[in-house]
Amino acid sequence: MGLFSKDIKTMDDLFVHTLQDIYYAEKKIAKSLPAMIEKASDPQLKADFQRHLSETQNHILRVEEVFKMHGAEAKAVNCPAIDGIVEEAEDVAGDVGDAEVLDAALIAAAQAVEHYEITRYGTLVSWAKLLGRPDCAGVLMKNLDEEKNTDAKLTKLAEARVNLHAAE
Repeated sequence: MGLFSKDIKTMDDLFVHTLQDIYYAEKKIAKSLPAMIEKASDPQLKADFQRHLSETQNHILRVEEVFKMHGAEAKAVNCPAIDGIVEEAEDVAGDVGDAEVLDAALIAAAQAVEHYEITRYGTLVSWAKLLGRPDCAGVLMKNLDEEKNTDAKLTKLAEARVNLHAAE
């Protein structure tokens, strides 16, 4: 189904479709994070990725909860955007030989993922409120807050240490 297909007729349809999109994205991210954990050499980066893997598993559960609350089937639709972001991250990580430069590349790739998730969750929270579903918005807001927090932690780690070491 394309974003503007005939199957999306109402704001509710668009909300569910976007929920299916982020569901796919979260599952894809959960599958890709273990490889990022393995490739990271910085101990704090490894720990942050491990923590975010646990959060991502909780994000999947929360999205499933929103599907249930909203009376929709929990199913994923292909998300070419996250597929492209993850593929690019894998390509770049495969091309980097220096461990410290690889850590900087992994942070950049992770932040591209985080920024995608932040846009999706921000939109879903807004639409849930518009549709009179503050209950759904509250659950989705937890994911949004965690994505923003992860992005901020990655920025702090990159600026305080990882990028500096990679530049030496």
